[in-house]
Amino acid sequence: MTTTVYVPIDATARSLGADEVAAAIAREAAARGESVNIVRNGTRGLCWLEPLVEVATPAGRVAYGPVDAADVPELFAAGLLRGGDHRLAHGRTEHIPYFKNQERLTFARVGLGDPLSLADYEANGGLRGLRAALSAGTGADIVEEVVRSGLRGRGGAAFPAGIKWRTVAATNADRKYICCNADEGDSGTFSDRMLMEGDPYVLLEGMAIAGLAVGAEYGYIYLRSEYPDAERTLLAALGRAREAKLLGDDLLGSGKRFDIELRRGAGAYICGEETAMLESLEGKRGMVRPKPPLPAIAGLFGKPTVINNVITLASVPIILDKGGQFYADYGMGRSRGTLPFQLAGNIKRGGLVEKAFGLTLRELLYDYGGGSASGRPIRAVQVGGPLGYYIPAAKFDLPLDYEAFAANGGMLGHGGVVVFDDTVDMAHMARYAMEFCAIESCGKCTPCRIGSTRGVEVIDRIRAGTRRSENLTLLRDLCDTMIHGSLCAMGGLTPAPVLSALDHFPEDFLR
Repeated sequence: MTTTVYVPIDATARSLGADEVAAAIAREAAARGESVNIVRNGTRGLCWLEPLVEVATPAGRVAYGPVDAADVPELFAAGLLRGGDHRLAHGRTEHIPYFKNQERLTFARVGLGDPLSLADYEANGGLRGLRAALSAGTGADIVEEVVRSGLRGRGGAAFPAGIKWRTVAATNADRKYICCNADEGDSGTFSDRMLMEGDPYVLLEGMAIAGLAVGAEYGYIYLRSEYPDAERTLLAALGRAREAKLLGDDLLGSGKRFDIELRRGAGAYICGEETAMLESLEGKRGMVRPKPPLPAIAGLFGKPTVINNVITLASVPIILDKGGQFYADYGMGRSRGTLPFQLAGNIKRGGLVEKAFGLTLRELLYDYGGGSASGRPIRAVQVGGPLGYYIPAAKFDLPLDYEAFAANGGMLGHGGVVVFDDTVDMAHMARYAMEFCAIESCGKCTPCRIGSTRGVEVIDRIRAGTRRSENLTLLRDLCDTMIHGSLCAMGGLTPAPVLSALDHFPEDFLR
């Protein structure tokens, strides 16, 4: 009898030795005369257990991790292929609390099978959304289903996706485009990468649905240059999708056309901003465009363009498959559906947690994350990337909801959560935010380009004790100028971590 063993092919798992573990399992099975089928699947998102090996048993998959290649003989001796007990065993994967208590909609398929197998994709519900879109009366019907779902952009701005699509659909033009912003540059974020490596077809399906909705026949994926594994997976998926008529001139035999091209970025953080990304796609230097006009009206090559990030577009197939109301039934207030939160930094159990909006930051940090990796008290958490607000422990009961965060001066952004214990120097972190902006600014506007450089200098004077009171006042004035004078969110949001550090951790600036 052949036993199926799953070993993740995700970049995180591979960096921790998953390739070596897969090879060791194959060697040990051959030496023992055992028949195994090793499937390289996407990661389940339990990063602290990677490489996480799963064994298919009659009762379900049994998980073992973190597995090192040197552990494999011992695991076989303990009955690995029969789901035997071992110090690395965690029981049924679906019963691990970290995984069991999630609401996986967008990531429902990740980890179930071979990411590039179309048979696995369809067997687990893939293409149902595209078929529903093809059978919809008009593109407007697709758009209204997305509006009904309450889906908002998961890339940071949280603009209602359906409203953006409606604008593109209503704008007359001889050509329209769908652009996927896969330039996932925020520190502590990895959900886009995990999905592209673990379930690439759901992104392609979502983009095709968007094309049918607004009348676009061509799309681009603008991929972060630091994601070579995702690039290989996407290129292979694009080729197989065209062969299977899931892309090209005859979508699933419907006579409708949509195709996708992959473009690799060049490592500029600013190209995560939608108009800088468009400039880069057009072969220009990645610099922010003034608005208006909005990209929905005059975007790529001057044509109406839908720009959404990976998670937004990958959330669309389930909305078309199960209906907008199904998706809207998750979440709270105006924050509908789920968001894949990514736990990183000084956290005991780092990984991806897909939950409906509304759980508290404390629940995420302790019920899922298990507290700090160091065992020390968590002092601050940055949510929303390097330009996100620093949240003190006193606000950990804040619900993870767009409006709740905005009311407290923060933003959920892409769902990245970076944790710091009580040894962190928040004045140093404030300086880092200014320095990051100075390095990554496109340079088009003065408040961002010059303000961030001056900000580093002012913080250095404060930390050195030079005219501290006057420089603290100057720093706040400088932040106000950047907020109200910057051309885009790069300069406009840089003050958020600085001001939150000043407001909640003033003592660190007095050392």
